[in-house]
Amino acid sequence: MKKQLLALLCAAFSAGGTLFAAGPFDPTQWPSVANPDKAAHFVVVDGSLAPLGPLWSSSLTILSGGDQTTTPITLRGLQGLKAENPHINTADSGFTEWADNDTIDILMQVYGDGAVLGTDGLPRNYPFLIGTLPELAAPSGGQIPVAGQNRKWNWVLFRIPNPTRASDGSRLVGSIPANALGAFTFGGVNGGTIRAQGAQGLIVRAIAFGEQGAFGEPSDYANFEPADACDPEPQTNHAFVDFVNSTANHLEVFNNGDQTTEITADAGSFDDQRRAVRALGSLMNFGIKDNYLGVTCNDPRTVKVCVEFYDDPALAGARFGPEAYATDAAGGIGFFDAARRYTLRGSGEWKRISWIVPAVSLFGVNVAPLTGGPRLAFENGQPFISRYDIAILRVAPHPLAGQDPLADCYTDPEICTEAYGNYAEMDLATGVLDGLAPGNSGGDQNMIQAEAGPADDLRMAIRPALDDGAAGFGHQYLNLAITGEVFGPSTQPNARLAICMTYYDDPALAGQSFRPEVYQSDRNGVAGLAFTPGSIAVVLEGTDRWREAYFELPDMKFLGVNQGPQAAARFFVSGKIFFSRVRYAVIRPCGPFANVNRLAGCKPVTLGIAHVSAGSTVKLTWPGEAEGWTLESTDNLSSPNWQPVAQLPVLTLNQWTVSLSTATAPRFFRLKK
Repeated sequence: MKKQLLALLCAAFSAGGTLFAAGPFDPTQWPSVANPDKAAHFVVVDGSLAPLGPLWSSSLTILSGGDQTTTPITLRGLQGLKAENPHINTADSGFTEWADNDTIDILMQVYGDGAVLGTDGLPRNYPFLIGTLPELAAPSGGQIPVAGQNRKWNWVLFRIPNPTRASDGSRLVGSIPANALGAFTFGGVNGGTIRAQGAQGLIVRAIAFGEQGAFGEPSDYANFEPADACDPEPQTNHAFVDFVNSTANHLEVFNNGDQTTEITADAGSFDDQRRAVRALGSLMNFGIKDNYLGVTCNDPRTVKVCVEFYDDPALAGARFGPEAYATDAAGGIGFFDAARRYTLRGSGEWKRISWIVPAVSLFGVNVAPLTGGPRLAFENGQPFISRYDIAILRVAPHPLAGQDPLADCYTDPEICTEAYGNYAEMDLATGVLDGLAPGNSGGDQNMIQAEAGPADDLRMAIRPALDDGAAGFGHQYLNLAITGEVFGPSTQPNARLAICMTYYDDPALAGQSFRPEVYQSDRNGVAGLAFTPGSIAVVLEGTDRWREAYFELPDMKFLGVNQGPQAAARFFVSGKIFFSRVRYAVIRPCGPFANVNRLAGCKPVTLGIAHVSAGSTVKLTWPGEAEGWTLESTDNLSSPNWQPVAQLPVLTLNQWTVSLSTATAPRFFRLKK
């Protein structure tokens, strides 16, 4: 019996498998349970791992861009890529290898921070999108245990089925069907082969696809190195040093090494002199005392720094901003994009400016024994700084999650002036193109311009082509171009954008809808795609009139989606709906245009909701200036379906009083403009 058990154990190990969980595995080597005799395709960010056998190929590429953007990061001395958007898409140039595999194993090396778990701190499913449009599937590959949040590099293994398509019986991964749509060169969506869904924030160093068993079994990956002991994040998020008032909150400026500084009592203009500091060289650095914002082993967080500085006329053209920062407690260094440094205008005024830097470790750069954030660098001159603030943008479940103590410090102070406009208009009926114009017609957003509208009010208008393509994928997008940087440069912070669209409420299209669907937004210092909920869509009622629809997007970057050089949102339009006029207005948070909405008149307004019992009569009277209001009714306020009252589709100047009976059921009425 003992000999049989020993033989069984030997056979199991010689085959590359185990009877028990074999991890944790060395992140600098392939897992010991990997099988060199099975097919595997892989990519390692730093290229440090070689194929294990003749069927192993380095044919994978991790894509970046759109909603699958990744950025480089170094943690514990190893290079990785961080998913800044919802997905990680991997292209396999040898994807046809998997055409006969009913199961695919996906091996990944991930960094064990909070992104490996759900927002509640518990394990979550990892779905993988496979197939080509319009035939897709997103099977779950499994979960990462709580122990995987250990602030170390971990090998993890997922396993997904590779089912067949209804259209031709081929497998979703490994072949391209005749009905494929979109960027399907490598047998998947958006240029890839297999896409990890909902992976925002996940940091990967290696990805491999393999036939079942190529990397062992998922149960082999249940053990992880324990996390190093670390104090929890403190219930703080803000430190500062105020040179004007000689006060500080756990922050100090350095004056040593290559980051020497001097403090003067009379910096600035004659009528506004202040105590301030300036760098004597090209660098300035600040240290956080008493571990006030956390310790070096805490997870890297998004950091916001705010600098109050003198915009010296003698330094016009000089530039400054964040430079180097720590990425982990093991000495990893990241560098902030130098192109995002601020250029002095030479206004002779004291200004405030901020930068948002993602994934910053408090280990700092040249700050020991203190902790720190990003270091400042200066080009062609060193302006005086009267105050410096640093804030940690906490995440759930921290009690300060979602708070920004520097919310009134902006990444572009010019938005608080009259330097940038706040209105743009495209009116095809009158030929007005004031900062807004039809976008490029092509790709998946072909557009048509023609006359449309009721017989007595025809206007030139634009609509998506909506070709007779596959269901749901036939040019259903409307895209417009912002011209002349009417709202200012794309580098400005997220803008609150109001949109007013004049559309033809075509009776033949009643029930069709439209909305601004996707746009770019800066989330925690990284610009990426943002999507609106379907609930904001405007649904056509078929009144045979030109009507107005209002939308408001709170966090718009003018980078555009499939449209440049500047654009706002791309609109999804379910039918051949015509638009004759589109207007944009930026609602500024500060300065002379603070909270001014030039499209306020387009915003829907509701006056009163009246409840009327069954069988009773309601009598409405309104003043002469009530033109443009619509009377609507519904029978359920919990889930209202407001509909125009058939007897009175539009309230006009010459209609002063109306009486309506509610038939057999109680109803609710409202006036809406």
